[in-house]
Amino acid sequence: MIIRAIRWLLGQLIVFVDWATRPAPPVRTPEAQAAIDAATRNLALYQFRLCPFCVKVRRAMRRLGLNIELRDALNDPRHKATLIGEGGQYKVPCLAITEDGQTRWLYESNDIIAWLEARFGKSPAITADSAQEKA
Repeated sequence: MIIRAIRWLLGQLIVFVDWATRPAPPVRTPEAQAAIDAATRNLALYQFRLCPFCVKVRRAMRRLGLNIELRDALNDPRHKATLIGEGGQYKVPCLAITEDGQTRWLYESNDIIAWLEARFGKSPAITADSAQEKA
């Protein structure tokens, strides 16, 4: 019981620190963001809100400006069943990548972040300098 309370308290602290220090998303043109949003429609992150590895992935998603559906595999029995039944493990974070009707399940926060950065890290963003040049 005490261990569970300590884990909950540490989880709340992690979420608070994440909120207080969250990275700013890139600024993109509406067209560029719409293209990114369309490319992320086939992605879903199975996660727990208080899991530090899930927080790490969510921070990377925010830094990259990605709108990926978050699925709570702890509190939503439907998402938990899908993660176990289709993904094969009850382990988070897990990125479900659906392409050509097939779903690939990517586990491990570092692997997920590397995949997201390889796929979306080079997307065009508007910096303050480039915005002034266009004005």
